[in-house]
Amino acid sequence: MCAAMGEASSTDVAPFAAVQRRTLHVLMAGQVLGSAALGSAFAVGSFIVTDILGSGRLGGIASAGFTLGAALSSIPLSRLMARRGRRVGLQLGYALATLGGVVAVVGAQRAEIVVFLIGQLLFGVGNASNLLARYAATDLAEPNHRSRAISTVLVCSTFGAILGPTLVAPAEHVAEWLGLYRYTGPYLFSTVFYIGAVVNIAVRLRPDPLAVAGRLLPPGAQAPPAPPIRHALRVISQRPLARLALTSNVISQVTMVSVMTMTPLHMRDHGHESISQYVIALHVGGMYAFSPLVGRFADRHGRLPAIFIAGATLLLACVLAALAADVPIAVFAALWALGLGWSFGLISGSALLTESVPPAERVAVQGSADLIMSFCGAIAGFSSGFVREAWGFHTLANAGTLLAGALLVAAFAASRTARRASEALAPSLGG
Repeated sequence: MCAAMGEASSTDVAPFAAVQRRTLHVLMAGQVLGSAALGSAFAVGSFIVTDILGSGRLGGIASAGFTLGAALSSIPLSRLMARRGRRVGLQLGYALATLGGVVAVVGAQRAEIVVFLIGQLLFGVGNASNLLARYAATDLAEPNHRSRAISTVLVCSTFGAILGPTLVAPAEHVAEWLGLYRYTGPYLFSTVFYIGAVVNIAVRLRPDPLAVAGRLLPPGAQAPPAPPIRHALRVISQRPLARLALTSNVISQVTMVSVMTMTPLHMRDHGHESISQYVIALHVGGMYAFSPLVGRFADRHGRLPAIFIAGATLLLACVLAALAADVPIAVFAALWALGLGWSFGLISGSALLTESVPPAERVAVQGSADLIMSFCGAIAGFSSGFVREAWGFHTLANAGTLLAGALLVAAFAASRTARRASEALAPSLGG
């Protein structure tokens, strides 16, 4: 705490703009490393579970464990950040993910599903850090540049997210060379990337942006006694735009996770396993590569139009995925569009959530919103294997189509409400 307060005085010598630029550079480097770790391991998680259990029905629990780890750690990390700053919270998340990678390797090598899933839970904490980093980018951002700040950080995930899956084959060869089970290789590579992320944040994220912004809890102060999830839901429920923001984040995450999780198994069933990692790479590229354009669009044209585009793009992606069958080029296109729709939904939803709640509530609400988003994603990932086994991959895509349609309806309703409120306010302003 003393260190955090000491950093707060850095505002005397470091202008906000300079600190914000440095913060973005550090977060960008962290995103490259963190997303490379996630992309490398995520591409083979369902294969490991299927090989251990001998069935693809539970293949989704790899994604579920990973996403649940992110969900369960979002609030604790956010509360830690509120007391100690962004640096402490982010580096702890990446450190736990490093441990998770080691545990997952042990579980996969010994074919012990419980050990592997414990590793996945810890590994998912790294995703929580990656997601919370986008909020760190807004701590010192000007209000009309928040979407751009988020997208600036997220776009760097493109490089890591494409690098990670493309290293799957070399990583598998390294594992076999070491005498290990082939799918442990990507997790070994991921562990190295997460170690780099820990060092990057621990050494370079100084001064801490939350301390500079003056939003750390004072020494000795306790976090709000109310349960954070209940408190955050009350704050969100009282604000229509905050409700829409959370809806955008949740639907974008659930739709993306449910379809993406089963795509590698779907492709393996049709004899295309050798290119499945490239589909995932292109998908994650769609999630992050256009982030700057998405952020600028949301800042210039508004959050509501961006959320509307998110719903439309997700709907198109899911329809295409349902019709793709075993045609690789169609799967490539569907997964790319799925990533782009997620990008619109997450960036615009996150910015809208940040500006829709009071500054004093932001960190707690952000962590709780990420918990809800990740928990819903975990449920989607867990159930996706059962849905695919029982009714087929196309049913997952059709379910995503319905969710995307619901987001379109919610965005349209919010736009009409905002327009009516603006029209009602205009005469009084004119008078």
